[in-house]
Order: sequence, then C-alpha cells, then structure tokens
Amino acid sequence: MPGRILVGSCSWADKTLIDSGWYPPAAKSPEHRLRFYADNFPIVEIDSTFYAIPDERNPRAWVERTPPQFTFDVKAYAPFTGHAAAVKALAKELREELPADVQAKANFYAKVLPPEILDEVWRRFNETLLPLDSAGKLGTVLFQYPPWFGPRADNRAMILDAKERLGQYQMAVEFRNAMWMPEDRDRERTLKFLADNGITYVCVDEPQGFKSSVPPFTAVTAPTALVRMHGHNAEMWTKRVKTAAERFDYLYSEDELREWVPRVKDLASEAREVHVLMNNCHRDYSVRNAREIGEMLGVLGPRSEGGNQKSEAQGGL
Repeated sequence: MPGRILVGSCSWADKTLIDSGWYPPAAKSPEHRLRFYADNFPIVEIDSTFYAIPDERNPRAWVERTPPQFTFDVKAYAPFTGHAAAVKALAKELREELPADVQAKANFYAKVLPPEILDEVWRRFNETLLPLDSAGKLGTVLFQYPPWFGPRADNRAMILDAKERLGQYQMAVEFRNAMWMPEDRDRERTLKFLADNGITYVCVDEPQGFKSSVPPFTAVTAPTALVRMHGHNAEMWTKRVKTAAERFDYLYSEDELREWVPRVKDLASEAREVHVLMNNCHRDYSVRNAREIGEMLGVLGPRSEGGNQKSEAQGGL
C-alpha cells in the first residue's frame, strides 16, 4: 500500500495571506483562521518556532483547534541550526543568565551560550512539542541549515548532536548548500548518512544556479518523506529582503506542479507518509498551489463555491 500523502502550506498566519482575502470575513482571530485552514488542508508547517520557543499555551491551543488527524510540521529553533536568534525572544530568566556581553547584543548564536543554558533551551523546545506529540499531531521537526553549512565532519556531528537532543521526535534536514547533493558519490554519502540515522531528507524545489541551490532530487531516508516547494523566484532568492514573502513571490503553473505528481507518488511508494508543503508564501499563492497539486494527487477535493476550499480527503492515497 502506498504511503499517505498530506498536502498543505508552510504557514497559515502570514500577513500577506491574511490580507489576500483567502480567509472568509468571519475569520478575524488566530483561532478562527486556524480552524478554517484545518477544514481545508490536513497539514501545516509552524514557522514561528524558528524565531522563538512558543508559550506553552500555544501548542495546546493548536491541538484543540484542529481535527484529530491534523498534522503539524515544526521548524526547529534558529540557534539549533547555526542561525542567529533575537536575545529578547528568550525567556526573561534565561536572558538574565546570559553573559553580560551576550545580553547587550541584539542576536546570539548557540555557540556563545553557556552549556547549561543551551541544554535548558533545548529542554524547553522539546517540552513545548509534547502536546502536539501526545495528540498524535506532530509530524517532522525541520532543521533548515544555512548556506554556509557545508558537508564537513564537524557539521555532520552537529546534525547528530541535534538528532540526539531531539529524542523521540522525527528529525528532517533541509540543506541550503549544493555541496551536500552533487551529482556524484558525495550525494550517495549524504543520503546514506541520513538514512543510517533515521533522518528525513527534505526534497526541495527552488531556484537553481546558486551556491545554495539544492537540486530537485527526491529520496526517502526515513518513514516520513518531506517535499518543500519554494518557487522559482531566482531574482530574489539570494537578495536581502524585508519579508520572506518577497523571496517566495512565485505562483506555480499547472504544468510545473504536474511535474511533481509522479515524484510524490514515487516517494509514497517507499515512505509511510509524504508531506508536501508549499513555501511560496506570498499572498494566497501557497494555498492556491497546495489545492491544485492536492487535486492532481487525488488527496484534496475541488475548490467549492464561496471561497471555502473544504477538503474531501484529509488522508492520502
């Protein structure tokens, strides 16, 4: 039996999505918007966890506001992947434990944290995922590594350290450095490394021709496979932008989406579950394209009248 295919967007709360008019006028609160989104799609990615560890009330609310079979993929906290994070986003009691020079800065990296504070940050991140996991609604935890994170021994060790710290949760890794996936034996080495450690390789569709461009190669390295569709806005891919919506300002054509249908089905022939997430989060592009590819895959029903895109199949193939 093929694996279950879940299709959705990388956000339900982007300002440009809210402003686009996709949500009905009655959906004025975060609760109503999540409930409406979950009536239309069976999965969503939580992006806010990249910027800060959420208040413990939030995951409980997400569980309560979504159907029993709904799935959340969660983006790992920025410092866990070598990115900077805002000092002010840390809990007050943790900020006060930081060295004075770190407290005085706007951002911090994991490497400047005392070991005991880093351990506590990891503990709090893992703890905040427990309500999702206990409800059977936690999918993968996405570790999106930066362009400067290349295929070196110390970086592989960093991935394994994160895997160990993550414990019971399913780790997924997305690379932003093409050297991890060249067309030679190094690609096989990368995939074997992930498979040997039960880590999901994140298949991507994104602009090509940059040092950060990972090819649209598909592979299954864990029970859950993950596809993230970033669009083809090459002009903005490496530019400094005010908002992510500028980088992902791209609406896929029907032909571009159709090219991915056999690839996703091939993944489903090997994986227990396949998550297809549209990250072209500009206006309503992600939900429009998610609807389209979901229909092509036969896992989402057609758009209904009145703007309500009620799903007819919350599961998959």
